[in-house]
Amino acid sequence: MKNKNILFLFIFLGFAMNISAQKLISKNGHIRFYSHTPVEDIEANNFQVVSILDPETGSVQFTLLIKSFEFQKKLMQEHFNENYMESDEYPKASFTGQINNLSEINFEKDGNYSAKVSGDLTIHGVTKKINTPGTIIVSKDKVTATAVLIVLPEDYNITIPDVVKEKIAKEVEVTIDVSYNKN
Repeated sequence: MKNKNILFLFIFLGFAMNISAQKLISKNGHIRFYSHTPVEDIEANNFQVVSILDPETGSVQFTLLIKSFEFQKKLMQEHFNENYMESDEYPKASFTGQINNLSEINFEKDGNYSAKVSGDLTIHGVTKKINTPGTIIVSKDKVTATAVLIVLPEDYNITIPDVVKEKIAKEVEVTIDVSYNKN
């Protein structure tokens, strides 16, 4: 009987360790971009962001389809996809990176944790190294990751026609908000 209890304990511990080592996945993350100029504010939201976060290694990945950004004005969405982002040629944007201060984040304990993230951001076929602060909020049933970064369209070879240059900011604010279910 004692051997059965020990066997059960090993199976249970193995199962528990496997659960804690699982990657966190989100299929409906949110990325918002916002451009402000004295002439016009432009905002778009994408609620179809796929992300994977590995609490064991600190690896984090995001992928999104450019055409999934939604604008208040359909004409803006059309110009964004056809003229600026060339979504047929460059359909995806992605980020692959690492939480650099992983030892300061406890994915098993509720709380708000500051994160330092670095990695490769790919937009419009151009990949650039970025570093950004973020926040990881751990609660009993989910983990939420948020960050705000500034993207310069020219860094990603996104050409803004002279006709609308005054309407689009040189620096675009990108807000990331992704929730991962723990179970």
